[in-house]
Amino acid sequence: MKRVESSFPYNQSLALLTDLYQLTMVYGYWKAGLAERQAVFHLNFRRWPFKGGFAIAAGLETAVHFLKNFKFSKSDLDYLASLEDAEGERLFEKEFLHFLSRFDFCCDFDAVPEGTAVFPYEPLIRVKGPIWQAQLLESPMLNLINFQTLIATKAARICMAACPDPVVEFGMRRAQGPDGAISASRAAYIGGCVGTSDVIAGKLFGIPVRGTHAHSWVMAFDEEKAAFGTFAEIMPKGCIMLIDTYDSIEGAKQAVEVGREMRKRGSDLYGVRLDSGDLALLSIEVRKILDREGFPKTEIMASNELDEYLIRDLKQQGAKITIWGVGTNLVTGKDQPALDGVYKLSAIQNKKGEWVHKVKLSEQTAKVTNPGILQIRRFFDGKFYIGDGIFDELIQIEGPLQIVDILDPNDQRSLSGETLHFEDLLVPIFRKGNLVYDLPSLPEIQRRAHVELSRLPPSMERLVNPQPYFAGLEKGLYHKKIELIRELRGGHWPNKES
Repeated sequence: MKRVESSFPYNQSLALLTDLYQLTMVYGYWKAGLAERQAVFHLNFRRWPFKGGFAIAAGLETAVHFLKNFKFSKSDLDYLASLEDAEGERLFEKEFLHFLSRFDFCCDFDAVPEGTAVFPYEPLIRVKGPIWQAQLLESPMLNLINFQTLIATKAARICMAACPDPVVEFGMRRAQGPDGAISASRAAYIGGCVGTSDVIAGKLFGIPVRGTHAHSWVMAFDEEKAAFGTFAEIMPKGCIMLIDTYDSIEGAKQAVEVGREMRKRGSDLYGVRLDSGDLALLSIEVRKILDREGFPKTEIMASNELDEYLIRDLKQQGAKITIWGVGTNLVTGKDQPALDGVYKLSAIQNKKGEWVHKVKLSEQTAKVTNPGILQIRRFFDGKFYIGDGIFDELIQIEGPLQIVDILDPNDQRSLSGETLHFEDLLVPIFRKGNLVYDLPSLPEIQRRAHVELSRLPPSMERLVNPQPYFAGLEKGLYHKKIELIRELRGGHWPNKES
């Protein structure tokens, strides 16, 4: 799988890929003498994307490249020096900009490997280090992880609906800008797509590139058959002809005639594509024509605003489509265009170097954060995953994990490593700013996602009303969270320094 590593789109500093308030907070930490205080942040999401039963973690490699190249360039600092406050004064002191110029990433960074099935409230990333550095990562990490996780999840749903047929990602022209297209192509491949139409994604990531031709090719000729014939002569291998420019049935017949001529030259008609009309009815009729005329192996590809629901319905209606080209609805995550990922402070050291748990309150239970230095333990019965426990590394655990559902405290379960296999999901990526993780290849990530999905019970993979996966807080962590909430709501500041 050929890729051009030196051209990876994040092999340059993108230090200003952030929100202004990250920089003003860092300025505040610096002014208050808190910049070097050790802190822990976690990135997680709160709702199942697409109302499904799972998500597929993606974007980690992009984040690694971002961090490896993170620095404030002279032009970055010159721009920050030009910013003014509401009264026209310098927003940032010159000494603070000098402080930024010496940025040298020194955090511990742990993450769930790409391709892993993940669920709400579970930390996909954990960052521990000086608060000013960990704070600076909030906006870029959310940008890099949220979108690719969303699209990898959408791709997995589409590929499950199409299974065992292959899915090709066709969405570049409808994506949200160049990076939206590039990131979506990468994430869609992780989710199970076999290729992309986006040539630059093929170059950057080694993803197989696929394509046919457009209606304009057919319209440029006086006759449809001439258009097909010329295309077949120029591109005889893997030739797929778009047959719906004028009339899909007549187009299929013209493609068959050209296919016979191709066989005389030693090649064959690989496939035809439908891009409009009643795809179920047309594919059935086109299949009859192809089979009757001696082309039983010729594929029928379909495109046209496809998603997992339409693919499922077409297959239930007996459609004879064997390759699916999915564009807009995939690369934009059209029915949920954003993952609601958040990045929150969960612990900070006091002046004595002791860890202090932190929690953010909300009137909405789902928005109350989880305190501590968190890890996820996943339990496996040899066939399926059966539950995850989020635990705090600051709280000692003995015996089985007693897990409390985050949103329903009455649902409590005991999971033991003595009777079940288990794995802790957050793995070291950087230690004190040094990369300690061997980045897997994109095909390896795709294979991991495939294995992960095979370990989810079928009831969780339903497109509509899937069975929820059991993931909750270890009981000691749950009680610590409740204690902090009661202290804060009672007007008492928890763990106040002396």
